[in-house]
Amino acid sequence: MAQQDYMLNQTGNNEFYHAQGLPVHQEYRNYINRWQYLMRSYLGGAQYKLGEYLTRYVYESDGDYNNRIAQTPLDNHCKSVVHIYNSFLFRNEPKRDLGSLENTPEINAFFEDCDMEGRTFESFMRDVNIMSSVYGHCCVLIDRPETTVGSKAAELEQGIRPYCTLYTAENILDWKWMRLPSGHYELQYVKFLEADQKTYATNDAYYVRTWTKDEIVLEMYEPNKAQPMSLLETKPNPLGVIPAVWVYATRSPVRGIGVSDIGDIADMQNGIFSELSEIEQLIRLTNHPTLVKTPDTDAQAGAGAIISMPSETDPGLKPYLLQPNGSNLDAILKSIENKVQAIDKMAHLGAIRAIETRQMSGVAMQSEFILLDAKLCEKAKQLQLAEEQIWRMWSRWQGTAFNGTIRYPIAFHIRDKNLDMDILKKAAETQRDSATASPDVKNIIDTKIKEILAKDEDELEQMNQPTPMNTTMTHPPMTNVADMIKHMREMVQQGFTDEQIKQLHPEIEKFFSNEPQQEI
Repeated sequence: MAQQDYMLNQTGNNEFYHAQGLPVHQEYRNYINRWQYLMRSYLGGAQYKLGEYLTRYVYESDGDYNNRIAQTPLDNHCKSVVHIYNSFLFRNEPKRDLGSLENTPEINAFFEDCDMEGRTFESFMRDVNIMSSVYGHCCVLIDRPETTVGSKAAELEQGIRPYCTLYTAENILDWKWMRLPSGHYELQYVKFLEADQKTYATNDAYYVRTWTKDEIVLEMYEPNKAQPMSLLETKPNPLGVIPAVWVYATRSPVRGIGVSDIGDIADMQNGIFSELSEIEQLIRLTNHPTLVKTPDTDAQAGAGAIISMPSETDPGLKPYLLQPNGSNLDAILKSIENKVQAIDKMAHLGAIRAIETRQMSGVAMQSEFILLDAKLCEKAKQLQLAEEQIWRMWSRWQGTAFNGTIRYPIAFHIRDKNLDMDILKKAAETQRDSATASPDVKNIIDTKIKEILAKDEDELEQMNQPTPMNTTMTHPPMTNVADMIKHMREMVQQGFTDEQIKQLHPEIEKFFSNEPQQEI
Protein backbone atom coordinates (compact mmCIF):
# COMPACT_ATOMS: atom_id res chain seq x y z
CA MET A 1 0.00 0.00 0.00
CA ALA A 2 1.34 3.41 -0.90
CA GLN A 3 2.20 5.79 1.90
CA GLN A 4 -0.56 8.27 1.19
CA ASP A 5 -3.21 5.57 0.80
CA TYR A 6 -2.08 4.07 4.10
CA MET A 7 -2.49 7.39 5.90
CA LEU A 8 -5.81 8.21 4.26
CA ASN A 9 -7.18 4.83 5.28
CA GLN A 10 -6.14 5.24 8.88
CA THR A 11 -7.21 8.83 9.21
CA GLY A 12 -10.64 8.29 7.73
CA ASN A 13 -11.43 5.11 9.66
CA ASN A 14 -10.18 6.11 13.07
CA GLU A 15 -12.62 8.99 13.35
CA PHE A 16 -15.38 6.40 13.18
CA TYR A 17 -13.60 3.99 15.48
CA HIS A 18 -13.33 6.54 18.22
CA ALA A 19 -16.90 7.71 17.76
CA GLN A 20 -18.10 4.15 18.23
CA GLY A 21 -16.59 3.90 21.69
CA LEU A 22 -13.60 1.61 21.35
CA PRO A 23 -11.87 1.11 24.71
CA VAL A 24 -8.82 3.40 24.62
CA HIS A 25 -6.23 5.05 26.87
CA GLN A 26 -7.35 8.27 28.54
CA GLU A 27 -4.57 10.20 26.79
CA TYR A 28 -5.82 8.80 23.50
CA ARG A 29 -9.23 10.36 24.20
CA ASN A 30 -7.52 13.65 25.04
CA TYR A 31 -5.43 13.79 21.88
CA ILE A 32 -7.37 11.95 19.14
CA ASN A 33 -9.07 15.04 17.68
CA ARG A 34 -5.80 16.94 17.70
CA TRP A 35 -3.98 14.05 15.97
CA GLN A 36 -6.57 13.92 13.22
CA TYR A 37 -6.30 17.68 12.76
CA LEU A 38 -2.49 17.46 12.48
CA MET A 39 -2.65 14.63 9.94
CA ARG A 40 -5.20 16.49 7.82
CA SER A 41 -3.02 19.61 8.03
CA TYR A 42 -0.10 17.59 6.69
CA LEU A 43 -2.08 15.82 3.96
CA GLY A 44 -3.84 18.96 2.73
CA GLY A 45 -6.17 18.76 -0.26
CA ALA A 46 -9.54 17.05 0.11
CA GLN A 47 -8.59 15.46 3.44
CA TYR A 48 -8.00 18.88 5.00
CA LYS A 49 -11.21 20.33 3.60
CA LEU A 50 -13.21 17.40 4.95
CA GLY A 51 -12.19 18.53 8.44
CA GLU A 52 -14.21 21.76 7.96
CA TYR A 53 -11.65 23.91 9.79
CA LEU A 54 -12.82 27.11 8.11
CA THR A 55 -14.70 29.50 10.41
CA ARG A 56 -18.37 29.67 9.42
CA TYR A 57 -19.98 33.09 8.82
CA VAL A 58 -23.06 34.12 10.81
CA TYR A 59 -26.20 33.01 8.95
CA GLU A 60 -24.08 31.14 6.36
CA SER A 61 -25.97 28.16 4.91
CA ASP A 62 -24.45 24.71 4.67
CA GLY A 63 -24.33 24.97 0.89
CA ASP A 64 -22.57 28.35 0.91
CA TYR A 65 -20.12 27.14 3.57
CA ASN A 66 -19.23 23.98 1.65
CA ASN A 67 -18.81 25.98 -1.56
CA ARG A 68 -16.49 28.42 0.19
CA ILE A 69 -14.37 25.54 1.54
CA ALA A 70 -14.17 23.97 -1.92
CA GLN A 71 -13.15 27.29 -3.53
CA THR A 72 -10.45 28.19 -0.98
CA PRO A 73 -6.91 26.99 -1.79
CA LEU A 74 -4.66 25.61 0.96
CA ASP A 75 -1.09 26.85 1.24
CA ASN A 76 0.36 23.68 2.82
CA HIS A 77 3.24 24.76 5.06
CA CYS A 78 3.01 21.68 7.28
CA LYS A 79 4.00 19.31 4.48
CA SER A 80 6.75 21.68 3.38
CA VAL A 81 8.32 21.80 6.86
CA VAL A 82 8.10 18.04 7.44
CA HIS A 83 9.64 17.19 4.06
CA ILE A 84 12.47 19.72 4.44
CA TYR A 85 13.38 18.12 7.77
CA ASN A 86 13.22 14.69 6.14
CA SER A 87 15.41 15.73 3.21
CA PHE A 88 18.19 16.95 5.52
CA LEU A 89 18.01 13.92 7.83
CA PHE A 90 18.24 11.40 5.00
CA ARG A 91 20.48 13.37 2.64
CA ASN A 92 23.23 10.92 3.59
CA GLU A 93 22.56 7.33 4.58
CA PRO A 94 23.11 6.41 8.22
CA LYS A 95 26.27 4.45 8.93
CA ARG A 96 25.18 0.93 9.80
CA ASP A 97 27.50 -1.69 11.23
CA LEU A 98 25.23 -4.68 11.78
CA GLY A 99 27.92 -6.83 13.36
CA SER A 100 27.18 -10.55 13.04
CA LEU A 101 24.02 -9.79 11.04
CA GLU A 102 25.99 -8.23 8.20
CA ASN A 103 25.31 -9.72 4.74
CA THR A 104 23.13 -12.56 6.00
CA PRO A 105 20.41 -13.64 3.51
CA GLU A 106 17.62 -12.50 5.85
CA ILE A 107 19.16 -9.04 6.20
CA ASN A 108 19.42 -8.49 2.47
CA ALA A 109 15.78 -9.48 2.00
CA PHE A 110 14.74 -7.23 4.91
CA PHE A 111 16.50 -4.19 3.46
CA GLU A 112 14.68 -4.73 0.16
CA ASP A 113 11.24 -5.33 1.74
CA CYS A 114 11.10 -4.56 5.44
CA ASP A 115 7.30 -4.47 5.92
CA MET A 116 6.20 -7.30 3.62
CA GLU A 117 4.55 -4.63 1.46
CA GLY A 118 7.52 -3.80 -0.76
CA ARG A 119 8.96 -0.84 1.14
CA THR A 120 12.73 -0.75 1.50
CA PHE A 121 14.07 -0.22 5.00
CA GLU A 122 15.39 3.21 4.00
CA SER A 123 11.97 4.25 2.70
CA PHE A 124 10.30 2.81 5.79
CA MET A 125 12.49 4.87 8.15
CA ARG A 126 11.70 8.00 6.13
CA ASP A 127 7.99 7.30 6.66
CA VAL A 128 8.63 6.67 10.36
CA ASN A 129 10.22 10.10 10.65
CA ILE A 130 7.32 11.74 8.79
CA MET A 131 4.71 10.12 11.04
CA SER A 132 6.59 11.03 14.23
CA SER A 133 6.96 14.62 12.98
CA VAL A 134 3.24 14.91 12.28
CA TYR A 135 1.79 13.17 15.34
CA GLY A 136 4.68 13.70 17.75
CA HIS A 137 5.23 9.94 17.99
CA CYS A 138 4.53 6.66 16.26
CA CYS A 139 5.28 3.00 16.95
CA VAL A 140 7.18 0.33 15.03
CA LEU A 141 6.21 -3.27 15.76
CA ILE A 142 8.71 -5.97 14.82
CA ASP A 143 6.89 -9.26 14.23
CA ARG A 144 7.69 -12.59 12.60
CA PRO A 145 5.41 -15.01 10.78
CA GLU A 146 4.61 -18.27 12.51
CA THR A 147 6.30 -21.27 10.95
CA THR A 148 6.30 -25.03 11.23
CA VAL A 149 9.21 -25.64 8.88
CA GLY A 150 12.21 -27.28 10.44
CA SER A 151 15.21 -25.65 8.77
CA LYS A 152 16.71 -22.25 8.05
CA ALA A 153 16.88 -23.08 4.36
CA ALA A 154 13.13 -23.73 4.26
CA GLU A 155 12.46 -20.47 6.11
CA LEU A 156 14.56 -18.54 3.61
CA GLU A 157 12.79 -20.20 0.73
CA GLN A 158 9.38 -19.26 2.15
CA GLY A 159 10.47 -15.72 3.10
CA ILE A 160 9.96 -16.28 6.84
CA ARG A 161 11.82 -13.53 8.70
CA PRO A 162 11.10 -10.60 10.99
CA TYR A 163 9.32 -7.61 9.46
CA CYS A 164 8.19 -4.14 10.59
CA THR A 165 4.75 -2.55 10.85
CA LEU A 166 4.28 1.18 11.34
CA TYR A 167 1.43 2.27 13.62
CA THR A 168 0.48 5.93 13.83
CA ALA A 169 -0.73 7.53 17.05
CA GLU A 170 -4.34 7.02 15.93
CA ASN A 171 -3.83 3.27 15.81
CA ILE A 172 -2.18 2.89 19.23
CA LEU A 173 -5.31 2.56 21.34
CA ASP A 174 -3.91 1.76 24.77
CA TRP A 175 -0.57 1.15 26.48
CA LYS A 176 1.08 0.83 29.87
CA TRP A 177 4.67 1.17 31.09
CA MET A 178 6.04 0.10 34.44
CA ARG A 179 9.31 1.11 36.09
CA LEU A 180 11.40 -1.93 36.98
CA PRO A 181 13.57 -2.24 40.13
CA SER A 182 16.55 -1.56 37.84
CA GLY A 183 15.11 1.87 37.07
CA HIS A 184 14.28 1.05 33.44
CA TYR A 185 10.77 1.36 32.05
CA GLU A 186 9.23 -1.74 30.48
CA LEU A 187 6.15 -1.87 28.26
CA GLN A 188 3.53 -4.07 29.94
CA TYR A 189 0.93 -4.13 27.17
CA VAL A 190 -0.08 -2.27 24.02
CA LYS A 191 -3.31 -2.42 21.99
CA PHE A 192 -3.20 -1.79 18.25
CA LEU A 193 -6.08 -1.10 15.92
CA GLU A 194 -5.36 -3.27 12.90
CA ALA A 195 -5.06 -1.03 9.87
CA ASP A 196 -4.85 -3.83 7.36
CA GLN A 197 -8.13 -5.76 7.53
CA LYS A 198 -7.61 -8.04 4.55
CA THR A 199 -7.73 -11.10 6.77
CA TYR A 200 -10.66 -10.07 8.94
CA ALA A 201 -12.58 -7.67 6.73
CA THR A 202 -16.23 -6.99 7.51
CA ASN A 203 -18.34 -3.89 7.27
CA ASP A 204 -19.32 -3.56 10.90
CA ALA A 205 -16.46 -5.01 12.92
CA TYR A 206 -13.05 -3.73 13.96
CA TYR A 207 -10.05 -5.67 15.20
CA VAL A 208 -7.79 -4.96 18.13
CA ARG A 209 -4.55 -6.83 18.71
CA THR A 210 -3.12 -6.75 22.23
CA TRP A 211 0.51 -7.58 22.98
CA THR A 212 1.71 -8.50 26.46
CA LYS A 213 4.97 -10.08 27.55
CA ASP A 214 3.25 -13.48 27.70
CA GLU A 215 0.65 -13.58 24.94
CA ILE A 216 -0.81 -12.02 21.81
CA VAL A 217 -4.59 -11.57 21.76
CA LEU A 218 -6.79 -10.74 18.77
CA GLU A 219 -10.29 -9.41 19.50
CA MET A 220 -13.20 -8.34 17.34
CA TYR A 221 -15.14 -5.22 18.26
CA GLU A 222 -18.75 -4.93 17.09
CA PRO A 223 -20.21 -1.68 18.45
CA ASN A 224 -23.86 -2.53 17.83
CA LYS A 225 -23.90 -5.67 20.00
CA ALA A 226 -24.68 -5.94 23.70
CA GLN A 227 -21.28 -7.59 24.21
CA PRO A 228 -19.22 -5.68 21.65
CA MET A 229 -15.84 -7.30 22.28
CA SER A 230 -15.29 -10.98 21.42
CA LEU A 231 -12.13 -13.08 21.54
CA LEU A 232 -10.88 -14.50 18.26
CA GLU A 233 -7.39 -15.79 18.98
CA THR A 234 -4.84 -16.12 21.76
CA LYS A 235 -1.30 -17.32 21.23
CA PRO A 236 1.91 -17.18 23.30
CA ASN A 237 4.47 -14.43 22.87
CA PRO A 238 7.71 -16.35 22.22
CA LEU A 239 9.95 -13.34 22.87
CA GLY A 240 8.93 -12.67 26.48
CA VAL A 241 9.00 -8.92 25.67
CA ILE A 242 6.80 -6.69 23.54
CA PRO A 243 8.67 -5.96 20.27
CA ALA A 244 7.31 -2.43 19.97
CA VAL A 245 9.54 0.62 19.53
CA TRP A 246 8.23 4.12 20.24
CA VAL A 247 9.67 6.81 17.97
CA TYR A 248 9.33 10.41 19.15
CA ALA A 249 9.70 13.73 17.39
CA THR A 250 10.13 15.31 20.80
CA ARG A 251 9.25 13.69 24.11
CA SER A 252 6.49 15.18 26.22
CA PRO A 253 6.04 14.90 30.01
CA VAL A 254 3.49 12.11 29.34
CA ARG A 255 5.10 8.73 28.56
CA GLY A 256 3.86 7.45 25.23
CA ILE A 257 2.89 10.90 23.93
CA GLY A 258 5.20 12.97 21.75
CA VAL A 259 5.21 16.63 20.72
CA SER A 260 4.44 17.24 17.06
CA ASP A 261 6.85 19.27 14.91
CA ILE A 262 3.89 21.01 13.25
CA GLY A 263 1.48 21.71 16.13
CA ASP A 264 1.80 25.51 16.13
CA ILE A 265 2.49 25.56 12.40
CA ALA A 266 -0.82 23.80 11.69
CA ASP A 267 -2.70 26.47 13.66
CA MET A 268 -0.92 29.23 11.76
CA GLN A 269 -1.63 27.43 8.48
CA ASN A 270 -5.32 27.32 9.36
CA GLY A 271 -5.22 31.09 9.93
CA ILE A 272 -3.74 31.55 6.45
CA PHE A 273 -6.46 29.26 5.06
CA SER A 274 -9.16 31.50 6.57
CA GLU A 275 -7.54 34.65 5.18
CA LEU A 276 -7.22 33.10 1.73
CA SER A 277 -10.95 32.42 1.92
CA GLU A 278 -11.52 36.11 2.67
CA ILE A 279 -9.45 37.06 -0.36
CA GLU A 280 -11.43 34.68 -2.59
CA GLN A 281 -14.67 36.16 -1.33
CA LEU A 282 -13.38 39.72 -1.73
CA ILE A 283 -12.31 39.13 -5.34
CA ARG A 284 -15.61 37.46 -6.17
CA LEU A 285 -17.70 40.26 -4.65
CA THR A 286 -15.58 42.95 -6.26
CA ASN A 287 -15.80 41.42 -9.72
CA HIS A 288 -19.42 40.38 -9.32
CA PRO A 289 -21.28 43.06 -7.34
CA THR A 290 -24.66 42.43 -5.72
CA LEU A 291 -27.74 43.99 -7.33
CA VAL A 292 -30.07 45.72 -4.85
CA LYS A 293 -33.65 46.33 -6.00
CA THR A 294 -37.30 46.31 -4.97
CA PRO A 295 -39.28 43.08 -5.50
CA ASP A 296 -41.38 44.51 -8.30
CA THR A 297 -38.39 45.80 -10.30
CA ASP A 298 -37.45 43.55 -13.20
CA ALA A 299 -33.66 43.82 -13.38
CA GLN A 300 -30.52 41.78 -13.86
CA ALA A 301 -26.85 42.70 -13.51
CA GLY A 302 -24.30 42.30 -16.28
CA ALA A 303 -23.36 43.71 -19.67
CA GLY A 304 -26.41 44.58 -21.79
CA ALA A 305 -28.83 44.06 -18.90
CA ILE A 306 -32.15 45.93 -19.02
CA ILE A 307 -33.89 47.31 -15.95
CA SER A 308 -37.68 47.70 -16.11
CA MET A 309 -39.19 49.84 -13.36
CA PRO A 310 -42.85 50.68 -12.76
CA SER A 311 -43.48 54.30 -13.72
CA GLU A 312 -44.75 55.17 -10.24
CA THR A 313 -41.59 53.87 -8.48
CA ASP A 314 -40.08 56.31 -6.00
CA PRO A 315 -36.76 57.61 -7.47
CA GLY A 316 -35.10 56.88 -4.13
CA LEU A 317 -35.83 53.17 -4.63
CA LYS A 318 -34.06 52.79 -7.95
CA PRO A 319 -31.81 49.69 -8.25
CA TYR A 320 -28.10 49.97 -7.51
CA LEU A 321 -25.01 47.75 -7.30
CA LEU A 322 -23.45 46.94 -3.94
CA GLN A 323 -19.72 46.58 -4.68
CA PRO A 324 -16.88 46.40 -2.12
CA ASN A 325 -13.87 48.52 -3.04
CA GLY A 326 -11.28 45.94 -2.00
CA SER A 327 -9.35 48.42 0.11
CA ASN A 328 -8.61 45.85 2.84
CA LEU A 329 -6.98 43.39 0.41
CA ASP A 330 -3.48 44.70 1.14
CA ALA A 331 -4.05 44.32 4.87
CA ILE A 332 -5.04 40.67 4.43
CA LEU A 333 -2.03 39.98 2.21
CA LYS A 334 0.25 41.60 4.80
CA SER A 335 -1.29 39.45 7.53
CA ILE A 336 -0.64 36.30 5.47
CA GLU A 337 2.97 37.36 4.88
CA ASN A 338 3.46 37.87 8.62
CA LYS A 339 2.06 34.41 9.35
CA VAL A 340 4.38 32.79 6.78
CA GLN A 341 7.36 34.51 8.41
CA ALA A 342 6.15 33.30 11.81
CA ILE A 343 6.01 29.72 10.48
CA ASP A 344 9.57 30.03 9.19
CA LYS A 345 10.75 31.23 12.60
CA MET A 346 8.98 28.41 14.44
CA ALA A 347 10.47 25.81 12.10
CA HIS A 348 13.92 27.54 11.92
CA LEU A 349 13.57 27.52 8.13
CA GLY A 350 13.57 31.23 7.37
CA ALA A 351 16.90 31.03 5.57
CA ILE A 352 15.84 27.88 3.68
CA ARG A 353 12.35 28.90 2.59
CA ALA A 354 13.12 32.65 2.15
CA ILE A 355 11.92 34.14 -1.10
CA GLU A 356 13.66 36.87 -3.09
CA THR A 357 11.43 39.60 -1.71
CA ARG A 358 12.31 38.70 1.86
CA GLN A 359 16.01 39.19 2.41
CA MET A 360 17.74 38.19 5.62
CA SER A 361 20.91 39.60 7.10
CA GLY A 362 23.98 37.39 7.37
CA VAL A 363 23.70 37.30 11.16
CA ALA A 364 20.00 36.37 11.04
CA MET A 365 20.68 33.60 8.51
CA GLN A 366 23.52 32.19 10.58
CA SER A 367 21.33 32.16 13.69
CA GLU A 368 18.62 30.28 11.79
CA PHE A 369 21.16 27.77 10.49
CA ILE A 370 22.45 27.10 14.02
CA LEU A 371 18.92 26.57 15.39
CA LEU A 372 17.97 24.32 12.46
CA ASP A 373 21.14 22.28 12.89
CA ALA A 374 20.32 21.77 16.58
CA LYS A 375 16.74 20.75 15.72
CA LEU A 376 17.92 18.21 13.15
CA CYS A 377 20.54 16.88 15.54
CA GLU A 378 17.88 16.06 18.15
CA LYS A 379 15.68 14.37 15.55
CA ALA A 380 18.63 12.34 14.28
CA LYS A 381 19.36 11.12 17.81
CA GLN A 382 15.75 9.97 18.21
CA LEU A 383 15.92 8.08 14.90
CA GLN A 384 19.26 6.54 15.82
CA LEU A 385 17.90 5.30 19.15
CA ALA A 386 14.76 3.92 17.50
CA GLU A 387 16.69 2.06 14.81
CA GLU A 388 19.05 0.51 17.37
CA GLN A 389 16.00 -0.77 19.26
CA ILE A 390 14.49 -2.11 16.02
CA TRP A 391 17.63 -4.13 15.30
CA ARG A 392 17.70 -5.47 18.86
CA MET A 393 14.14 -6.76 18.48
CA TRP A 394 14.89 -8.06 14.99
CA SER A 395 17.88 -10.01 16.32
CA ARG A 396 15.84 -11.34 19.22
CA TRP A 397 13.36 -12.88 16.79
CA GLN A 398 16.32 -14.60 15.10
CA GLY A 399 17.65 -15.98 18.37
CA THR A 400 20.74 -13.74 18.43
CA ALA A 401 21.89 -10.54 20.13
CA PHE A 402 22.54 -7.36 18.19
CA ASN A 403 26.23 -6.43 18.39
CA GLY A 404 26.40 -3.68 15.80
CA THR A 405 26.21 0.10 15.87
CA ILE A 406 23.97 2.62 14.15
CA ARG A 407 25.13 6.15 13.52
CA TYR A 408 22.93 8.88 12.06
CA PRO A 409 24.54 12.18 11.01
CA ILE A 410 24.30 14.66 13.89
CA ALA A 411 26.09 17.64 12.31
CA PHE A 412 24.59 19.05 9.13
CA HIS A 413 26.75 22.15 8.51
CA ILE A 414 23.79 24.05 7.08
CA ARG A 415 25.01 27.34 5.68
CA ASP A 416 24.90 29.73 2.74
CA LYS A 417 27.89 28.18 0.96
CA ASN A 418 28.11 30.87 -1.72
CA LEU A 419 28.26 33.64 0.87
CA ASP A 420 30.80 31.77 2.99
CA MET A 421 33.02 31.02 -0.01
CA ASP A 422 32.99 34.69 -1.04
CA ILE A 423 34.08 35.73 2.45
CA LEU A 424 36.85 33.10 2.58
CA LYS A 425 38.01 34.06 -0.91
CA LYS A 426 38.39 37.70 0.14
CA ALA A 427 40.19 36.64 3.31
CA ALA A 428 42.60 34.46 1.31
CA GLU A 429 43.31 37.34 -1.09
CA THR A 430 43.99 39.68 1.83
CA GLN A 431 46.41 37.18 3.35
CA ARG A 432 48.19 36.67 0.06
CA ASP A 433 48.70 40.39 -0.47
CA SER A 434 49.63 41.16 3.14
CA ALA A 435 53.23 41.61 4.21
CA THR A 436 52.34 40.18 7.62
CA ALA A 437 50.50 37.12 6.35
CA SER A 438 50.17 34.41 8.98
CA PRO A 439 50.43 30.67 8.19
CA ASP A 440 47.99 30.01 11.04
CA VAL A 441 45.37 32.22 9.41
CA LYS A 442 45.92 30.44 6.08
CA ASN A 443 45.39 27.08 7.79
CA ILE A 444 42.14 28.32 9.35
CA ILE A 445 40.90 29.50 5.95
CA ASP A 446 41.81 26.15 4.38
CA THR A 447 39.98 24.31 7.17
CA LYS A 448 36.81 26.38 6.68
CA ILE A 449 36.89 25.73 2.94
CA LYS A 450 37.12 21.99 3.58
CA GLU A 451 34.10 22.18 5.93
CA ILE A 452 32.06 23.81 3.17
CA LEU A 453 33.13 21.35 0.47
CA ALA A 454 32.75 18.17 2.58
CA LYS A 455 29.34 16.50 2.29
CA ASP A 456 29.54 14.85 5.72
CA GLU A 457 31.77 14.27 8.76
CA ASP A 458 33.47 11.23 7.23
CA GLU A 459 34.48 13.10 4.09
CA LEU A 460 35.76 16.02 6.17
CA GLU A 461 37.85 13.64 8.25
CA GLN A 462 39.24 12.10 5.08
CA MET A 463 40.10 15.53 3.66
CA ASN A 464 41.99 16.38 6.85
CA GLN A 465 44.18 13.29 6.64
CA PRO A 466 47.83 14.03 5.78
CA THR A 467 48.73 13.50 2.16
CA PRO A 468 50.64 10.24 1.84
CA MET A 469 54.23 10.50 0.76
CA ASN A 470 55.06 9.90 -2.88
CA THR A 471 57.13 6.74 -2.58
CA THR A 472 58.13 6.80 -6.24
CA MET A 473 60.06 10.08 -5.93
CA THR A 474 63.76 9.76 -5.18
CA HIS A 475 65.25 11.93 -2.45
CA PRO A 476 69.02 12.26 -2.85
CA PRO A 477 70.78 14.45 -0.28
CA MET A 478 70.73 18.13 -1.22
CA THR A 479 74.26 19.54 -1.48
CA ASN A 480 73.66 23.16 -2.47
CA VAL A 481 71.05 25.88 -2.42
CA ALA A 482 70.08 25.49 -6.08
CA ASP A 483 69.39 21.75 -5.65
CA MET A 484 67.46 22.44 -2.45
CA ILE A 485 65.17 25.02 -4.08
CA LYS A 486 64.51 22.82 -7.12
CA HIS A 487 63.81 19.66 -5.11
CA MET A 488 61.63 21.39 -2.48
CA ARG A 489 59.52 22.93 -5.26
CA GLU A 490 59.00 19.46 -6.74
CA MET A 491 58.03 18.04 -3.34
CA VAL A 492 55.53 20.84 -2.65
CA GLN A 493 53.92 20.27 -6.05
CA GLN A 494 53.56 16.57 -5.16
CA GLY A 495 51.69 17.45 -1.96
CA PHE A 496 54.38 16.86 0.67
CA THR A 497 53.85 18.66 3.98
CA ASP A 498 56.54 20.65 5.78
CA GLU A 499 56.93 17.88 8.34
CA GLN A 500 57.33 15.25 5.62
CA ILE A 501 59.97 17.36 3.85
CA LYS A 502 61.93 17.79 7.08
CA GLN A 503 61.69 14.07 7.76
CA LEU A 504 63.09 13.13 4.32
CA HIS A 505 65.71 15.88 4.22
CA PRO A 506 67.11 16.68 7.66
CA GLU A 507 70.08 18.34 5.93
CA ILE A 508 67.97 21.39 4.99
CA GLU A 509 68.43 22.72 8.52
CA LYS A 510 72.01 23.57 7.57
CA PHE A 511 70.84 25.81 4.74
CA PHE A 512 68.85 27.97 7.18
CA SER A 513 71.49 28.28 9.92
CA ASN A 514 73.51 31.43 10.47
CA GLU A 515 76.79 29.66 9.75
CA PRO A 516 78.56 30.25 6.42
CA GLN A 517 77.34 27.80 3.83
CA GLN A 518 79.64 25.45 1.97
CA GLU A 519 79.36 22.49 -0.28
CA ILE A 520 78.58 19.30 1.60
